Amino acid sequence: MGEMIVSLDQDIRLDTTRARLSNLLKRHRELSDRLTRDSDKTILDRLNKEFEAARRSQSQEVFLDGEEWNDGLLATLRERVHMEADRKADNGNAGFALLCHPEERVTYRVGNKVICCLDGSRIGIQYETSTAGETYDVYHCVLESKSFLEKMIVLEHTIPFFLPLRDLESDLLFSNAKKFIDSVGDLLQAYVDRKEQVRVIKELYGNQISEIYHSLPYHMIEFSMDDCDCKFVVSLRYGDLLCELPTKVRILVWPMHHHQSKKQCTSPGSQPIPVRLSFAEDAFRIQSLPEAYAEIMQNMPNEIQQLFQRSPS
Repeated sequence: MGEMIVSLDQDIRLDTTRARLSNLLKRHRELSDRLTRDSDKTILDRLNKEFEAARRSQSQEVFLDGEEWNDGLLATLRERVHMEADRKADNGNAGFALLCHPEERVTYRVGNKVICCLDGSRIGIQYETSTAGETYDVYHCVLESKSFLEKMIVLEHTIPFFLPLRDLESDLLFSNAKKFIDSVGDLLQAYVDRKEQVRVIKELYGNQISEIYHSLPYHMIEFSMDDCDCKFVVSLRYGDLLCELPTKVRILVWPMHHHQSKKQCTSPGSQPIPVRLSFAEDAFRIQSLPEAYAEIMQNMPNEIQQLFQRSPS
């Protein structure tokens, strides 16, 4: 009787903790959405218009590949924004430089990045992330280059606040601007890939998944499901924010009604003992979230039956 009361107390505490966590995550999402709407929306609209104007005024768009994208090109861009700023200051006419030197209005495309000169000694980078070959989200980063004697800085951007842009700026922008620009693009694409995987698995299998939680950068993902008379909890961790596939996977299964009567899964007076699913963990390490889920659910009944048959009594 005492063991049943302890077990009931544990269940109540677990349910209370889950409820509090769910409420906390909901409030966090609402707060982050409000911050994004209020602060970034204005910047996004303004930068979208400014980049569109720069693209319209260009004389040509140059596609770069491999070694064509290098530090020398960045030095050329910095020289151009300084020269244009100086000409405008000397002539007191914001449109004079565009009219007299249209051949210098060049936009460069490097992979998913569009790089152009902006007014005011600024270099703009537009990141066009994609999934399944289609453009997904567009982000902007504006670098200010006051002079060759001063290091460039990130003046403004529309990159999500929870991604470590400032760390990359501190570590790379002054010493290797090209690597900084490329690393920001890789960071955004990896984030979008993880985010899209969660969206797809919700869309395709939302009726099977009972709970799903994730961090804002989607580098920690957890969800649970009930199937094959068992309850599953999947925990995914990504080694860093550049990873598109998890580096740590843990999948636990608890027997439900059908398997609970089997002594292999329980000890006297205790809750069912969870078992790790190694075959499923391997699938999530090498495949996208929806692909791995589809594969393991197809093989799950046989694997579960064999697993509990092999479990020691």
